[in-house]
Amino acid sequence: MSTIPARFPPGGWPVYGHSWAVELLRRALSGRSSVRLSHAYLLVGASQIGKTALARAFAAALLCSDPVHAPCQQCRACRLMAAGHHPDFRLVQPTVKADRELVVERQKGELRAEQAEGVIREVALRPLEGTRKVFLIQDMHQANLTFANRLLKTLEEPPAHAVLLVTARHRNEVLPTIVSRCQVVALHPLDQAVLADALQAGWQVPPDDALLLARLAGGRLGWAVDQFHQPERREERSQNLAALWTLVEAGRLERLRFASQLATQRDPLRLFGLLELWSSWWRDVLLVQAQCTDACSNVDQLPRLTAHAHAFEPRAVHEYLGTLQRVEAALRHTANLRLALDVLLVKLPVLHRSG
Repeated sequence: MSTIPARFPPGGWPVYGHSWAVELLRRALSGRSSVRLSHAYLLVGASQIGKTALARAFAAALLCSDPVHAPCQQCRACRLMAAGHHPDFRLVQPTVKADRELVVERQKGELRAEQAEGVIREVALRPLEGTRKVFLIQDMHQANLTFANRLLKTLEEPPAHAVLLVTARHRNEVLPTIVSRCQVVALHPLDQAVLADALQAGWQVPPDDALLLARLAGGRLGWAVDQFHQPERREERSQNLAALWTLVEAGRLERLRFASQLATQRDPLRLFGLLELWSSWWRDVLLVQAQCTDACSNVDQLPRLTAHAHAFEPRAVHEYLGTLQRVEAALRHTANLRLALDVLLVKLPVLHRSG
């Protein structure tokens, strides 16, 4: 979730959407239902879907001194959480290894063994402010095997005062032994209407921009907030779409030159953003071909989408979407960046101009 502060209505949890998950955690915290408070929770879902925002809100509720209205957002514990200074809350994030060599992963962090040792030491210590200590471990899918194995003992026999909150993209990317020791909370994409309302209420996004971002975000509020507050991201989208429109009419040499430029940049965030955008474009082309325009994401580009829907065969679009998926999967697991990008560009459908 974006770190840009949001405005929330008074009362309740500082979370937009995911109401069922909030209710589940609230009931566990209250102790007045069949839902029992677990010593460990695994929150899974797509990047920027709201896992960290929900985990922080739950942590604030766990540490709040008002058992009825937690998180009250008024007590000392809630104020310390809001300021990022609560002594009984620990955030553990992946760190970047300076010697990492994988091209597309070079900016990707890793949860490392020494961080697990730090968690183990701190879990054993008594709380300083209240009755609980809360640990938020982000991106467990980026943990190395040593980190995961060392954390297992703590998850098996945690002290009564400790609650561990763990986030990951998918439960299948976390060791089964860790998953089995956590209560899994799977977050789903937000509805477009909920997302648009949240953008307007929490970040004062103008209605038209909020509606477009809600379409483009794929249910990820954090992604939408980042896009709104970083104009360079929106400019990058325009450039990547313009590049796609040019490349469908370009020859093999121009396509390979573009692949070379992408490989030289070695920017994984930009690269995977481009792959995601191009995938959304070709899905929209299929939707227009199926006369489902209302379901399109890139609604600000309907004339161009319509032109491509008429120019390309549905089979060719389907095949290229498959290529995009295979290339993205390959880039997440191998370092042969240039070869993958050559395939991506060479297999791009060709727009043949009549006349």
